[in-house]
Amino acid sequence: MNENPEVRTAHGVVRGRSDGRLALFFGIPFAQAPLGARRFAAPATVEPWEGVRDAGAFGPSVPQSAVIAQRRAPLSAPDESGDWLTLNVWSPDLGAVNLPVMVWIYGGAYLMGTSDDPRYDGAVLAREGVVYVSLNYRVGTEGFAHIEGAPDNRGLLDQVAALRWVRENIAAFGGDPGNVTAFGQSAGGGSIAALLTMPSAAGLFRRAVAQSVPGTFFSPALAADVGATIAGELGLRPTVTDLATVAPARLQAAGDAVTRKLPELAERWGILTSTPTPYSPVVDGEVLPASPWRALRAGASRGVDLLAGSNRDEFRLFTVLAGGGPEGVTSDQAAAALATFAPGPAGEAAYRTAYPAATPGQLHELVKSDWFFRMPTLKLAEAHAAGGGRTWLYELRWSATSVGAAHGLDVPLVLGTLRGHPQSALLLGPEPGEDAERLSREMRAAWVSFARTGDPGWPRFDETRRLTRVYDSEPSTTTYPEERSRSIWEDHDVDVLDLPVQREQVATGRP
Repeated sequence: MNENPEVRTAHGVVRGRSDGRLALFFGIPFAQAPLGARRFAAPATVEPWEGVRDAGAFGPSVPQSAVIAQRRAPLSAPDESGDWLTLNVWSPDLGAVNLPVMVWIYGGAYLMGTSDDPRYDGAVLAREGVVYVSLNYRVGTEGFAHIEGAPDNRGLLDQVAALRWVRENIAAFGGDPGNVTAFGQSAGGGSIAALLTMPSAAGLFRRAVAQSVPGTFFSPALAADVGATIAGELGLRPTVTDLATVAPARLQAAGDAVTRKLPELAERWGILTSTPTPYSPVVDGEVLPASPWRALRAGASRGVDLLAGSNRDEFRLFTVLAGGGPEGVTSDQAAAALATFAPGPAGEAAYRTAYPAATPGQLHELVKSDWFFRMPTLKLAEAHAAGGGRTWLYELRWSATSVGAAHGLDVPLVLGTLRGHPQSALLLGPEPGEDAERLSREMRAAWVSFARTGDPGWPRFDETRRLTRVYDSEPSTTTYPEERSRSIWEDHDVDVLDLPVQREQVATGRP
């Protein structure tokens, strides 16, 4: 293999490098830098370049939130250039024709994330015979804050622009532009749910994998109030005119100031303040016409195959990172969590009845795991199946440490990046054993099979049988394993987060 392979894209020639088995191309721009006249705008098409552009290093990342401490700094430090909108390609064979393509969208609570994170390295998956693509998109205030005069959901529009680049260019890297699978976890899974709904993303991917989907989508009124509050930290109006001259890092710092104040804003923003982020996709009626759950049930994206799933112990990661764990949760804290997150007026009693032997820590974890990730993911699968879409469901129950099958465990298992990152070590132990290697091979094989053929290897999900692939020490296919939680949530929809009624009445003048 050529040590410095070159590929001609629609905008110019890029020169990558080889690791002996794969051709690697990093930092390829898929849109113009969103600064200057393009600050807060939808992504604009890349300008062609002359000569050969080096694609040997990851591009810079958008300014990151400092509130949720990252355990390892990104390989490329955030900068002020605005040249953030780049992607990366791992190809097993540049001379191939129509290899399946897998496009990874990272998570990070919509306020952090970068494609150079070692957990997202694509080498292992690419060696399975797929062209793997990862990308940077705008997060935090740059990507998701409501700003008057700018489109909402700029981070999602960045993802669409990257998928459009893939459609136009991936054949030159050996990939099939007609067989693209978009997949992501956490906020990346929420992004997948949104992309399934967005008219601008229609036709850009054939299959989708949504891992640990968060249920937080905002109404325009809530997003506008959050945006105004962030701008207010700087003494400015939430407009393009006022904010376009503010340095990106300073603007992100204003967003961080609001993030730190979330517990103080409960009366103003309701349940949003019990989450770690003031950012989420906005159901604005244009970029995102409706919530994914409602749209998929009505048949949106019925032609896109969907694989969705979550982890058994989703929320335990956050209690551990906060310095405790389930054992440190008090009865009062459990009661407060149930009052906040359990559905309907009888929700707390329903959890206590369904889980009579649960400790306070277990109740706290159950209801938060359900509200944040497990039920939104299940209901996304139910909605897609009800709308006529081919749907598969999984749950990850295997664990290697006391952190359990927590949020994020699926990422190193699916991508094969079991080592080299502190969070992977937290979830898998300092040296992953053969059980982790074996499960990683099985999950990778299923994801690659799904990308290649549309079948991950187990029966489809429907709302009657609810067949689910359960990844444990001995993987099996069974009915949905969290039946008690499913029953509690059965008559409760995942809905758009809005301003509390009294504030919305003041803001809109409605009775």
